[in-house]
Amino acid sequence: MTLLARYLVLVAATLAVAGVAVAMPSVGLGPRQPTNWSAITTFIFFVGATLWMTRLATARSRSSADFYSPGGGISGFQNGLAIAGDYMSAASFLGISGLVFVSGFDGLIFSIGWLVGWPVITFLMAERLRNLGKFTFADVAAYRFSQKPVRSLAALGSLLVVLFYLIAQMVGAGQLVKILFGLEYAYAVIMVGIVMMMYVLLGGMTSTTWVMINKAVLLLAGTTLMALAVLFGVGFNPDALFSRATDLHVLKDALMAPGGLIKDPVSAVSVGLALMFGTAGLPHILMRFFTVANAREARKSVAWATLWIGYFYVLTFIIGFGAIVSLVANPGPYFIGGKVANGLQGGANMAAIHLASALGGDLFLGFIAAVAFTTILAVVAGLTLSGASAVSHDLYATVLRKGAATSEEERRVSKLTTFSLGLVAVVLGIVFEHQNVAFMVMLAFSIACSANFPVLFMAVLWRDCTTRGATIGGFLGLFSALLLTVLSPVVWESVLGNPAGSALFPYASPAIVSMPLAFLAIWGISLLDRSPQACRERALFQDQLIRSETGIGASAPRSH
Repeated sequence: MTLLARYLVLVAATLAVAGVAVAMPSVGLGPRQPTNWSAITTFIFFVGATLWMTRLATARSRSSADFYSPGGGISGFQNGLAIAGDYMSAASFLGISGLVFVSGFDGLIFSIGWLVGWPVITFLMAERLRNLGKFTFADVAAYRFSQKPVRSLAALGSLLVVLFYLIAQMVGAGQLVKILFGLEYAYAVIMVGIVMMMYVLLGGMTSTTWVMINKAVLLLAGTTLMALAVLFGVGFNPDALFSRATDLHVLKDALMAPGGLIKDPVSAVSVGLALMFGTAGLPHILMRFFTVANAREARKSVAWATLWIGYFYVLTFIIGFGAIVSLVANPGPYFIGGKVANGLQGGANMAAIHLASALGGDLFLGFIAAVAFTTILAVVAGLTLSGASAVSHDLYATVLRKGAATSEEERRVSKLTTFSLGLVAVVLGIVFEHQNVAFMVMLAFSIACSANFPVLFMAVLWRDCTTRGATIGGFLGLFSALLLTVLSPVVWESVLGNPAGSALFPYASPAIVSMPLAFLAIWGISLLDRSPQACRERALFQDQLIRSETGIGASAPRSH
């Protein structure tokens, strides 16, 4: 069967799932929405266009290097757009606007927290990652250390971050397609899972990168149109927008004050740590520095990405307040209950989608919904590819096969992992249906800042860091973050259904405990490590430092 024939079969299977889901009766997962054929037509057009882009890029993805990283063939400007596209996910577009719609001012902490993480990447990570790595951030973390323990830690940390991130994307996609197609939520999530696996299995990083660039341009254009339409309605006067939103919202004056979402200073600091430093530990973002030719292009990537992301987050804040003004003033078509927080069709995550309908009718709704769906799909594909590369490249090829695996074997393991991650993402997306997607992504950032970032930071910048310190400290940060997340109100009460106030860890984010714990463990255990292996690792630091700063030897990454 030709590649094009396989695409046609997969597209037909996806549409068949949608058709069957539309025809099936309700199974109690919430009210179904009327099928919006104008929006569906736009959706099919965008999905078809991005699939065709994947088809063209697939022809260039012939080896494991092409599958993980498109051979350094992406410019800094292109990669900046791709990074922005990867970062501007469902959590950003749907989640932040939804948080602002519900809580007002406090929603800004998420956009600011995610944005200020980029200077950390700019000055500490981007150049060094490009010079030291090849496919995954584990190549960097394990440069002078024993491969098996460090790559095992990196792979496990990557998989957990990817899973939490995937939950948020699948929840956003499920609610979006539920409204767009009139599907049951579960069937919507299944459809997204099928299409997501199509992207990754048939394209790899090359096709995913170009899909990211395409959807970044579309998303920036769509959100700009929405923000301009909102500001036009108030005479381009932000004060008028905020005043009207305050008058309409159930929180009244509290809408513009802190404390509606983050209740105490400790929680604010913990969430801020997770959002800021977690950015520098996200495996699917760090992978993108291996798609450019050199360290200079890596720095340019971060500069462009920061520009687009900062601009985008300003727009989401305007969109959130615009949703209050437009939807609350005309609640009939959009609400199933009387409360702003829980009465919106599809939940607060759908505030931006309903705003598009209120501003421009079905045609604009179809465009924004299609852009949002493409956004989610591309981010999910990038996440899945990151998790698949952690298993195939770090665990299978390096740890299990000790570098003896062929390119074809790596790709086969990667595709099997992709399929498995897709299934898990669908199941978890259904389980976490009612969670705010921005808040769910914050949990992924908590794990990234507790396990991945401390190991990367200390391994690259501290001479005395050793395998033993990095591994024990990393695992301690990982498991403490995971345990405290489960014991937090977000999971213990909201997901597991335990009584309110029964959570054993009182804060939403564990970062204020787990990240310092990881750093202290890495520091203390490395200082106490006097083994011959630790002495050799310290001696290799100068070689690592020269390469990380100059790029000498970067075209042929070190192997052990």
